[in-house]
Formats: sequence, C-alpha cells, structure tokens
Amino acid sequence: MFASDVIQDNDPVHQEKIIKFHELLANCLIFHTAVDITKVVNDLIDEGWEIDPVDLAATSPYTTCKTRRLGTWHLDMEPPVGQAVGQLRLAA
Repeated sequence: MFASDVIQDNDPVHQEKIIKFHELLANCLIFHTAVDITKVVNDLIDEGWEIDPVDLAATSPYTTCKTRRLGTWHLDMEPPVGQAVGQLRLAA
C-alpha cells in the first residue's frame, strides 16, 4: 500500500493506522537518506575533495517535488554505430 493513491478501507481506525504507518515510513526514508548523504560526503572528504558548505546546505534528504517511483528512463532508439541495421523486406 505504500505510495498508493487510495485507502481502500472505510474503517477510520484502520485508516489512521495506515496514515501513521506511512508517516513513519516516510520519516525512516528521510533519515536513511540523510545517513547516506553524510556517508558520501565523508567519503568525498577522505578522498581529498573540498566540500563547500554552501553547496552542502542546499542538499536536503527531504524531497519536496514530485518523485517518479521508477525513475526517468531515456531510450536511445538509434542503432549502435558501426553495426549493420537489418531490414525486413516482404514481398508485395
């Protein structure tokens, strides 16, 4: 039921449990993202990268825009360079 558009039960107690579970799950995801960001920044510092505090201040684990659950996909429909393109020739 996570990220579902509809609560399919009319029981108010069950609806409240679902809403609280979703809030808890969202908070856990935000916390996990913050931990991941901290780990990546620390790894970059260990590798010698200079981290600008202004850039880091603009990084947030809390997303406020629409998120695509399956990501953004780019399909390159062009054939690879240097490979023959097969053509199907059907008789009229």
